[in-house]
Amino acid sequence: MGFFSSVSNFFFDCGILPWDVLLTLLNLVRRKRRIGHVTPEGHPGYGGHWPEFRPPQEGDSRCSCPALNAMANHGILPRSGRDISFVELNHHIRATYNFGPSFCSFVPHYAARMLKRNYNMDTFNLADLDLHNGIEHDASLFRLDTALEPDQSAKHIPFIEELLESATGKDEKGNDILTTKDLSRILGKRRAVARATNSEFSLSFFHKVFGSSNSSTLLTIFGGRVDDLRSIVLHERIPEGWESRIRQPYGLTMTNFNKTVLTVELGVREKDWEEVAQDAARSRVTPV
Repeated sequence: MGFFSSVSNFFFDCGILPWDVLLTLLNLVRRKRRIGHVTPEGHPGYGGHWPEFRPPQEGDSRCSCPALNAMANHGILPRSGRDISFVELNHHIRATYNFGPSFCSFVPHYAARMLKRNYNMDTFNLADLDLHNGIEHDASLFRLDTALEPDQSAKHIPFIEELLESATGKDEKGNDILTTKDLSRILGKRRAVARATNSEFSLSFFHKVFGSSNSSTLLTIFGGRVDDLRSIVLHERIPEGWESRIRQPYGLTMTNFNKTVLTVELGVREKDWEEVAQDAARSRVTPV
C-alpha cells in the first residue's frame, strides 16, 4: 500500500500544476458567474441562504482556520468537526468559497500526507489540522503561538480587532477594505513580536509563505471587506447573503492566488517592528 500510495502521490504532484494552469487559462475565456449565483445551486449557501449558525458545543472539534470552523458552525461540514473525509472537504471548500478544483484537491491531499492518512479512505477531526508546523504555524494573524496557547481553536481577540482596524482601503461604497499593504504590515509585526516573546518561536521560509497564503484569502475570497471578515474571523459565521468574491467559473486557482501571496510576502518588513518587539519582550506580556 505504501508503494502504491507513493506512486499515486508522484503522479498527482506531476499533474496538479498543469491542471491549475489550464484552469487559469479557461477562466480567461469563460464568462464569470453572475452575482448571486457564485455558490452552486443545490449547495448550502445558494442564493446567499446559509444553513443555521450554531456555535460549537462542548466536545466539538475546531481548528485555527476560521473558514473551516465557519463551515462546521453552519453544518456544511459535520457540526461536531469530527470524522470528516478528505474527499468531502475537497467538495465543500470548492462549493462554499469557490476555490478552483486544483486548489481544493491539493490542500486536502497535503493535509492527508501531513497526518499520514489515506486521502480516499481516512477521516480527520478539525483539531488534527493544528499539528504544529504542519499547516499551523507561529506568528498567526488570529491566534497566539502554540507555545503560549496550545488550543489553536482559541481566538485571540486583540489580534483580530487590530487587524480589522488596520484597514486603509475603501470600496466604491466607502466601506473599509484590507489591502495587501495592510496585511504585510501586520504580518511583519506579528513575526517580529512573536520572535521576541516566544522562546520556542520557529518560522521557516515555507511557513512564512504559508502564512501569507492564509492571509491572502482575506483579500481574494472575502474581497478584504472588513464587515464580512469581522463575522468570519471573529464569530466564525458566514454572513447572511454572502458569497465568494471570486466569480471565475473555475474558481480561484493557485496560479492566480500566488500573485497576491507574493505581493503580501514581499511587502513584509519585520525590521520595522524591532522596537515594538523589544518593548514587548521587556514587558513579558503578549502585545495587542
